[in-house]
Amino acid sequence: MGNRRVRRKNKIRKIIRIIILIIIIYILFRISYGFYKENKIRLVEENYESKLEKDVEKTTKTITKKEYIPEDYLGFKVAAKLIIPAIELETNILEEYTEEGMDICASKFWGPDPNEIGNFCIVGHNYNKENMFSELINLKIGDEIYLIDNKNGKITYTIFDIYKVKPQNTSPLDQNTDGKRIITLITCVNYSNTRLIVQALEN
Repeated sequence: MGNRRVRRKNKIRKIIRIIILIIIIYILFRISYGFYKENKIRLVEENYESKLEKDVEKTTKTITKKEYIPEDYLGFKVAAKLIIPAIELETNILEEYTEEGMDICASKFWGPDPNEIGNFCIVGHNYNKENMFSELINLKIGDEIYLIDNKNGKITYTIFDIYKVKPQNTSPLDQNTDGKRIITLITCVNYSNTRLIVQALEN
């Protein structure tokens, strides 16, 4: 009788030990699974952040590539690109002023290299073409102008003066800018009897 009770107690103890062992294993499993899930979530977040950084880098490269200035345009050397959102104008600026080049797009007429200190003067015909200066007459003081070149990048200018002069008046070409960057746009109006001058200062 006594031996039966001892065997029963031993059996109960074994069952209790097994149950405790199962509970411990279950707890360890839950802890391990929790660590696994946290690690998996962290990896997913890191992969997402990495992908996001690559996408941003890719977009930046695309923008940089888009704003890169070609060395030549239809056989003429290019100095810069001019963008005026207010009149939806985007045109290359040729490096040298020639009659042949002027028939193609705007050209540098006088002054320093683009986006350098001084008065960068650009001349263009008022032909009714998308890359010409026919719409300059519609600009207003405060409108923004972007000038892009491969050395200095993209610089924003704001129009501060719009006026007309006679063809023989060279004052708009003045290089005394007090150390500032200025753009001067020049085109013909009134059947070439007058020059329209648009001047913008770096922001």
